[in-house]
Amino acid sequence: MTYLFDPPPQAALPVAGSDKLFPVHRIYCVGRNYAEHTREMGHDPDKEPPFFFQKNPDCLVTDGVFPYPAASEDVHWELELVAALHSGGVDIAEADALSHVCGYAVGLDMTRRDLQGVAKKLGRPWEVGKAFEKSAPCTGITPVATCGHLERGRIWLAVNGEKRQDSVLEKMIWSIPQQIAYLSSLFELRAGDLIFTGTPEGVSACKRGDVLVGHVDGLQELEVRVV
Repeated sequence: MTYLFDPPPQAALPVAGSDKLFPVHRIYCVGRNYAEHTREMGHDPDKEPPFFFQKNPDCLVTDGVFPYPAASEDVHWELELVAALHSGGVDIAEADALSHVCGYAVGLDMTRRDLQGVAKKLGRPWEVGKAFEKSAPCTGITPVATCGHLERGRIWLAVNGEKRQDSVLEKMIWSIPQQIAYLSSLFELRAGDLIFTGTPEGVSACKRGDVLVGHVDGLQELEVRVV
């Protein structure tokens, strides 16, 4: 048997300190996982269970260049800690969840906010605002053996040298183990899955020519140019 046409290349991220690549299976993103960001988006952080959406593996950007997308005039940055899984399963216990994490990265959940807003008003899915081309800039993965499990530390984003997001990982509403346990009750998690773990307050619109620098303590920084 042969394919009708050549399949696309496997989406992958580099692994720090290694010549191996991390093959990406799925990208899960948790919504509104920092209280102040939840409030700035007009919601009550005390009244929501966790919820998730997906981006496609080929949304990843690894060359540091984010092309401003068509069909939008209001594209926002959202800096996030990313957890990378080397194993998975269903109904994973919270106490066992971190054993499935092989490393961490720094990512941006770029969002066509105007299109997302229209989708929300119409009660439609968010893919048009979230899963567009090049919407997931990301660093390589730093192995747990190097950085440990990241449960505390600073997370910030600078835009053209000015801090625009600045918080700490301890302010996550749902911890990474809780996210993994909850996700695995809805999906079969697998090796190669990435989890974008939420963004702190300070999201706003980017423009062409901006330089975004994202930082999470213990990980390589993410630098992205908007073109």
